[in-house]
Amino acid sequence: MVGYKFMGKAHSHAYKDVGMFFDTEADVVMKAICGRDEQGVKDAAEKFGWETYETDWRKMVARDDIDFVDINAPSDAHKEITLAAIAAGKHVFCEKPLALNLADGREMLEAAEKAGVKHAICFNYRFLPAVQLAKQIIDEGRLGEIHHYRATYLQDWLVDPNTPLAWRLKKEVAGSGAHGDINAHSIDLARFLIGEFDRVVGHSRTFVKERPLLTGSAGLSGSGSATEKGEVTVDDATGFLADFKNGAMGVFVASRFAAGRKNHNTFEIHGSKGSIRWDLEKLNELEVYFREDEPNLAGFRRIMVTEPSHKYAGNWWPTGHIIGYEHAFVHIVYEFVQHMTTNSPFTPTFYDGVKCQEVLEAVDLSIERGAWVNVDEV
Repeated sequence: MVGYKFMGKAHSHAYKDVGMFFDTEADVVMKAICGRDEQGVKDAAEKFGWETYETDWRKMVARDDIDFVDINAPSDAHKEITLAAIAAGKHVFCEKPLALNLADGREMLEAAEKAGVKHAICFNYRFLPAVQLAKQIIDEGRLGEIHHYRATYLQDWLVDPNTPLAWRLKKEVAGSGAHGDINAHSIDLARFLIGEFDRVVGHSRTFVKERPLLTGSAGLSGSGSATEKGEVTVDDATGFLADFKNGAMGVFVASRFAAGRKNHNTFEIHGSKGSIRWDLEKLNELEVYFREDEPNLAGFRRIMVTEPSHKYAGNWWPTGHIIGYEHAFVHIVYEFVQHMTTNSPFTPTFYDGVKCQEVLEAVDLSIERGAWVNVDEV
């Protein structure tokens, strides 16, 4: 695994727990973790349970005792490490966004398909029981024809103008700001649940254009210089409208400037027969409404997705004993391990990463043009 900060901890937890709760065809052996700071990665290896550590990812991906490579380093490193891992015959699990731009993403997908290696992108929210139930309800036709899809992904960790200039605020490293960081999740959930995008039109803002230079970092927090500042080169918030190929209308808002919202990832879907709404901050609940209900009983009902009949829930705790954010990573790791060892069906792959990148860049192009853009044209 390349990376050992926020996502490195989440992924490591998944590798440690997957065999305890799921019956996998192959054991997951945590061979090596890689990072540039030797003391930092050494400490992470010991704490997270990795057998060894490396400070050079090139050396790591060439090792004969490694079958697949997990990449959760900053976005600007995804392409180079992925292509090297593919060339070494490794399967690849990559954090989102897949690449800094669509051209790079397409190159990564082409390389993986040509080499015949397995590939995955970490759109982990697909793998929560409530989202899986929403997908089942839609696929069974219980919502009828889909009319509306509304998504918000709101955070507030950048509201303070003294929050330092972390790598996520630099376009050359992150690719984009709130758009590529959190709108990417909303776009993938929309594709997963209701289908492909047709056209988009968007707008964005950077509210604080300069921030203190970073002097120390720990995940999304850090310390900054009291005197020196640097330019913020990404968006703080991006919203867009969308038309889907199935005729549905979409509204998307992503912001890291929404005071009071910590990780407010939501979707609401309205169809001709009913509606669904979900909020990550209440991830064990799905609200549903069906028009066929008797009038005196009609209304949104709350389903607790902790029954053994709900996907993945039966592998955890007794009914009513909830799961959390980290469990989505266990579920995607389980599905990818099964895919690598048994060739079982699996999404999301690099293909889904590319399709998401198409929408992201179509929105950027629409902002530049001040007009609607057809996603298929980017």
